[in-house]
Amino acid sequence: MTLSTSFQPLYKQVYDQLTQRLVNGHWKPAEALPSEMALAAELGVSQGTVRKALNQMVAENLLERQQGKGTYVAEHTQESSLFRFFRLREPDGQSLIPDTQVLSSARRAATKTESIKLNIKGKSQVVQLLRLRSLQGEPVIMEKVVLPLSVFPNIDKELEMPNSLYTLYQDKYGISIVSVRDELRATEIPDEYADKLNLAVGSPVMMVERQSINIDGRVVECSEAYYATNKYVYATEHR
Repeated sequence: MTLSTSFQPLYKQVYDQLTQRLVNGHWKPAEALPSEMALAAELGVSQGTVRKALNQMVAENLLERQQGKGTYVAEHTQESSLFRFFRLREPDGQSLIPDTQVLSSARRAATKTESIKLNIKGKSQVVQLLRLRSLQGEPVIMEKVVLPLSVFPNIDKELEMPNSLYTLYQDKYGISIVSVRDELRATEIPDEYADKLNLAVGSPVMMVERQSINIDGRVVECSEAYYATNKYVYATEHR
């Protein structure tokens, strides 16, 4: 395989080619990559260049290293997805695992805003999931998830939805969520959701609009969630 003669750093060209292999499904989740030496020989670059590219992919959670075993394609397990993407914590920083109930699942036409976010044609079919998420037996999040039917065919016919949808996306549809874009704002709980969270109509809540991004850079899910945060905090970590 020949790398291009461009002004782009050599390790970045290697990164781009290896990432494209993940996008194309050349290596599957949890599959081991060839050794750095083998990749370097194939690509005609130094082992150090390959290592630098792999380090960036590990930092971006595209790959993971297992001590003494090698480098593997990152896999979304229920636990890893929840600890990475679920943001509510105890005030002391303790991570929590939510219980999740799917209240409804239905197909409908996308709104204009959803079409723009998901980069689909206006009024394309989407699946809307309404989910209630609880911590320690108490409902704390009302969530509306919107998915393009073209990306997730018949997902509304799934008999059981996992706690972390990202595992289903990867296992059944080959969609690997590598990052999310969250926008937070203070608002009032919508009237139709108030009783679900045991709140009075008009109670203040935190609303989080999320766009979930596939390994190829596409936004493949958008969601709107209302958080009752009187007992919990929304926590993020940057490295």
